[in-house]
Amino acid sequence: MTPPPGRSTLPSPGRLGLVASTAAADLGRLGWTTDTDVDLLWSLSRSPDADLALRTVVRLADALGDDWTELDGVLRRDPLVRGRLFALVGSSSELGDHLVGQPEKWRLLAEHRTALPTSDEVRADLLDAVEAAPEAGECASDGLFRASVTGPKAVLALRTVYRDHLMILAAADLAATVENEPVVPYETVARHLSDLADAALTAALAVAVATTFPDEPCTVRLAVIAMGKCGARELNYVSDVDVVFVAEPATTAATRLAGELMRVGSSAFFEVDAALRPEGKQGELVRTLDSHLAYYQRWAKTWEFQALLKARAMTGDADLGRAYVEAVTPLVWNASEREDFVPEVQAMRRRVEEMVPPELREREIKLGRGSLRDVEFAVQLLQMVHGRGDESLHVQSTVSALSALADGGYVGRDDAANLTASYEFLRLIEHRLQLQKLQRTHTLPPFDDDEALRWLARAAHMRPDGNNDALGVLRQEIRRNAQRIRRLHARLFYRPLLESVARLDSDALRLSTDSAKRQLSALGYSAPQNALGHLGALVGMGARKGRIQAMLLPTLLEWLGDTPDPDAGLLAYRRLCEEVAEQSWFLRLVRDEGPVAQRLMRVLGSSEYLRSVLVNAPEVIRLYGDGASGPKLLDVDPTETYGAILKSSARYEDPVRAVAAARSLRRYELARVASADILGLLDVPEVCRALSSVWAAVINAALDAAVRASVADRGEPAPATIAIIGMGRLGGGELGYGSDADVLFVCEPVEGADDADAVKWANAIADRVRTLLGSPSQDPPLEVDTGLRPEGRNGPVVRTLSAYEAYYTQWAQAWEIQALLRAHQVAGDQDLGVRFLLMADAVRYPEGGVSEEAVREIRRIKARVDAERLPKGADPTTHTKLGRGGLADVEWTVQLLQLRHAHRVPALHNTSTLQALDAIGAAELMSPGDVDLLRQAWLTATEARNALVLVRGKPTDQLPAPGKVLSAVAQVAGWPGGDAGSFLDNYLRVTRRAKNVVERAFGS
Repeated sequence: MTPPPGRSTLPSPGRLGLVASTAAADLGRLGWTTDTDVDLLWSLSRSPDADLALRTVVRLADALGDDWTELDGVLRRDPLVRGRLFALVGSSSELGDHLVGQPEKWRLLAEHRTALPTSDEVRADLLDAVEAAPEAGECASDGLFRASVTGPKAVLALRTVYRDHLMILAAADLAATVENEPVVPYETVARHLSDLADAALTAALAVAVATTFPDEPCTVRLAVIAMGKCGARELNYVSDVDVVFVAEPATTAATRLAGELMRVGSSAFFEVDAALRPEGKQGELVRTLDSHLAYYQRWAKTWEFQALLKARAMTGDADLGRAYVEAVTPLVWNASEREDFVPEVQAMRRRVEEMVPPELREREIKLGRGSLRDVEFAVQLLQMVHGRGDESLHVQSTVSALSALADGGYVGRDDAANLTASYEFLRLIEHRLQLQKLQRTHTLPPFDDDEALRWLARAAHMRPDGNNDALGVLRQEIRRNAQRIRRLHARLFYRPLLESVARLDSDALRLSTDSAKRQLSALGYSAPQNALGHLGALVGMGARKGRIQAMLLPTLLEWLGDTPDPDAGLLAYRRLCEEVAEQSWFLRLVRDEGPVAQRLMRVLGSSEYLRSVLVNAPEVIRLYGDGASGPKLLDVDPTETYGAILKSSARYEDPVRAVAAARSLRRYELARVASADILGLLDVPEVCRALSSVWAAVINAALDAAVRASVADRGEPAPATIAIIGMGRLGGGELGYGSDADVLFVCEPVEGADDADAVKWANAIADRVRTLLGSPSQDPPLEVDTGLRPEGRNGPVVRTLSAYEAYYTQWAQAWEIQALLRAHQVAGDQDLGVRFLLMADAVRYPEGGVSEEAVREIRRIKARVDAERLPKGADPTTHTKLGRGGLADVEWTVQLLQLRHAHRVPALHNTSTLQALDAIGAAELMSPGDVDLLRQAWLTATEARNALVLVRGKPTDQLPAPGKVLSAVAQVAGWPGGDAGSFLDNYLRVTRRAKNVVERAFGS
């Protein structure tokens, strides 16, 4: 708040932003009640929390007693001290308490008027606090001292001096919010905090030396390596300080020395964390230099090299510290050449994102969306990619690295400047939040907490801008900078790549071909040369389309980089753009409809199955947007699609064209279902029902087309009616993407027709249907399998209803009765299909249940299947169909219970495995826990099997070994973070438990 021009009379407490009921009394106690106190009071009003500042000053006056008069006089005549004190005690209750506890320390605020204490002065003050002197002996070094004060007295003395220096820095940092003092740059504050941490741990090491070696000189050389923000000299006010210890020799005494340093440092200053050492918290606290190098060369993960990027010799033996940094530095700059660099980087990024609860992601300025970590991660990745060949990038701080990247031509200068500004803004906000109570926090107050945000706005020196007050400006700046970071993240990586293949801006930087390829490789592209070719083709599609692509591609490439196969996804996007080149709706949709582009990239980068389908059915992409009720992909009713397929094919007399029309709609529906599946919009049962419905519709359309054509050729009515009975997964409504359609053809001669001629005609129709559906095309195959018919592949394809009845009554084997459990009418004459099912009911659900002999035969066949059917070389633990606890195990168990109990449990008259399991549980034929285990196994195996087909684009039942493909399967299956190891562990656990249930069921 600024006093009105010419105002010299004393303002009221309310005008100053104070709580009038208490402020008047406090001002009276201080004697600040006359017109001569106007400047003093207007300064107080500008404190971030004027009430807190006033209460703290009153407490300080009480603590000073008679000495208050001296401070009062200084505050009246010295704006620098006044600004520092009011800003400090109105911003930090903890540092205010520190000052009140040692009131004479106010004089520290008057010192260092033109510059902060030097690093040497800070170190001297902290060493003096414990009366430390240089250590003597063979291990003496510039960074090694011995304290005369140890134990609790040392901790108290060090904490006091450390807080004194925090107070000096914070007061200078905050003073500009109250008086016209210069703003202390972020880099100066962060560097001073890092120097203070160095000095603090130097003093802590001095205490540790005296404690560990009380009666003899130190016998080990110990170097303390700063990591993380301290290593980069960009420390926060309140932060853990990450360290690594190197010792020669790495004896028990060295470990005690390092442990004592951590204990003293954590008690007096801040948490000293050595978790970044080799093997983390499970590893040795202290290692020799050779041991460190052996670990990094053989075992280290990518994130450990990323952490080493900020390694800096901090204190202790300076020569040993320098040797450590010089030895590990080359390893950092070669890390991007590691085979697992890209997947590990992607996994790290996902883990960071998952650390933040969804409800805090917009308020978390360290790890949330558009946060500090986004900037740091991006900068470090670019450093590691290009730093191998450019030593100018071998810098540690984020701001310095951004500057070096701009100077080296790896990012645009404007982008680097904007990202630096946003980074420094968020670090400023982080510092103010931490100063308030000297607590480690990175979370903004709730956005509806005006009081907390108003304090933050004042502490961060926000000023009204003519349109908003300070609070409004803060909210606006938080949003603007988070959005800028998110936007620049894409520009930082991908805009230079586009400029390297097509000059879009004459003033823009252009990466060299080698730099562009390195950058694409680090972003997940395994064939960067090809990717550059695709980018060139896309931005060269013509003036207008090229401009749109140039605008879209930075973001599209970033989204593709998070998918399992960005190379194939980019190629598919190029082919899709070329396929619809003459259709203006496509690019407009991708550009203008919020979620469309992101969903499209996720699909294209995840599924070989969909990449080919979408090129032939691009209209489905119109459904990638959101409608009034949610994603348009869910607005389609499968029953309406079923009817549309029949109507579309019925328009054509030519059966080939009729089936082609049905195939076209099937292609559209497959693309819709698979897209919704990959995007996590459909669950497993919904996917299976939709796929079964579209299959049934196409079979029906093909049968109708074949019959119509035959009748037209014959010139007379059909001699028989035909029904198609779905078997297996089709009959159960549980088809997957790679499933064949198991069917039976049944016919019935019409009145007056010769039975032999009718059956012969029906066989010709069945052959025609199979030919029409099996004809080659670019779509996923339509295989109709009649292998479950009576007598198997040796029997006739079509039989009359009476012939089926005679066979099943007299000759049916146990496996044929079992197969009938999934029989369901799917196409053709409805009445004939229903009569077939009624006939089948007597066979599959006989009075009294199937015979014990049949049960024994089922068990014998199951044992044979387990022993012989698994393909050669298949892993029995991860084969989704025939493996341990897989689909066959679950379905055979359910079917065995149906055969034995369906005669008395009508709910078991059901072709669906999941619904039959519900009936088994309801009838208490199995414990609820066992039923749930079988259900989870069936769902898990089906989801994995479907994901396999979506990823590989062809039917397959075997989960791959750990690697890129399994990671893709895990991601498509919706496993959190696409964690292949966790996905596989879950699959093995679920199926192992299910197998135990299966063995109990088949053994009883």
